[in-house]
Amino acid sequence: MTNRKMFFTMLWGAVFRRRSRAMMAVIASLVGAATLFCLASVCVAVPQQMNEEMRAYGANLIVTPASATGKSQGIDTATVRNVTALIGAGRSVKSAAYRYESVRINSAPYTIAGVDVKAVRALNRHWNVTGDWPGSGNVMVGRDVADALGVKVGSRVTIGYRAADASASASSSASAKSDSDESTETAESSAQGTQSTQTTQGEQTTQATENGRVSSDIMDNNGTEFRISGIVDTGGNEDSIIYATTADVAKLAGSKRGADVVEYSVNAMGDELNDIVNNINRSADKNPNSAVKAQTVTRITSSDTRIIAMLQTLFWIVSLVVLVLTLVGVGTTISSIVSQRRNEIGLRKALGADSRAIGVEFYVESGIYGLIGGLLGTAIGYVLARVLCSTVFGRALGLNWLLCVGSLLLSVAIAVIASIPPVRRATRIDPAIVLREE
Repeated sequence: MTNRKMFFTMLWGAVFRRRSRAMMAVIASLVGAATLFCLASVCVAVPQQMNEEMRAYGANLIVTPASATGKSQGIDTATVRNVTALIGAGRSVKSAAYRYESVRINSAPYTIAGVDVKAVRALNRHWNVTGDWPGSGNVMVGRDVADALGVKVGSRVTIGYRAADASASASSSASAKSDSDESTETAESSAQGTQSTQTTQGEQTTQATENGRVSSDIMDNNGTEFRISGIVDTGGNEDSIIYATTADVAKLAGSKRGADVVEYSVNAMGDELNDIVNNINRSADKNPNSAVKAQTVTRITSSDTRIIAMLQTLFWIVSLVVLVLTLVGVGTTISSIVSQRRNEIGLRKALGADSRAIGVEFYVESGIYGLIGGLLGTAIGYVLARVLCSTVFGRALGLNWLLCVGSLLLSVAIAVIASIPPVRRATRIDPAIVLREE
């Protein structure tokens, strides 16, 4: 019998004839592989799953006009299409455009937003709306507006539009929409809007008094009557805005123009989202005539990043602990197997077997245990990860073949590494001592 044939014969006998010991080693590898694969699969899937879940809570990117001319004319439809195509290249994206105008109700100033109801509703699924969304001849008011006016669903209000208020509308309203959410660029826009508003207020103060009396213009309550179809309550800036269809706002203002703000909910985060913003802003620099500026919604993006980072850190810490426990478990099992075969090792060395050959046999045997345990553990881990993602996120988890290969290789590597200390001790056995004990 050749040495190679003898090697495989001994290996076969070690693995399949001593089934109880082999079963312990396989189970140790199986538990570790199943736990690690499950955690790794969830950890890889969590950022994407969480990002998709967070998209239900509004936009993570907004686009506004970059120039003063753009602010007065708004963002035209062609520009919106181009920006949407740039953002949505290979990504899932939702968008909604807002046109803001200053109006008066009972002589008090308010902001009205002209929107595409279907787009805004799809983008802001977290909005708590009592009643119905706006329609033709119907408006939806924010909770703060409803409380200030003392109205409820079904009430009727007269909304008046004054051309003198329009100069403050584009800048102040657009910045108010994004003030609490945005970064430095928005703060600058807000400052510009405040300055414009203060100038307009100064003009209105001058116009409001005439010979020491209140001007009849500011007390003018004429306008268009609308029915309040719903009340929105978000706890944010939306509560101080009146929402109507774009057609109703254009009819009220007597003119059509582009949007002041376009909100996007794009399936991207971190550096990928920042790259989108930079690409849009670079395009604006190349074409100032249709320039728009983009910025992330800091409140949303920072929450995304923080939550996902915390979850990933937790998963990796648990995975590291499981990895160490698996190493200890497999090492203990292999050590037990080696100690039970101590007499066999001594006898083989007495018959002239090389320590290196004995060590290779044990390493290969450990690798087989790791491979079998890794195959079974990976399959079980995938089932567990799929159930976990389905239960927590309500979405199916695809099979990551690269992760499967990594799990198998890691299982084999752990089994071999864990067997190194006991195998080294076994190869140092003095056959004379063993035979004397016999």
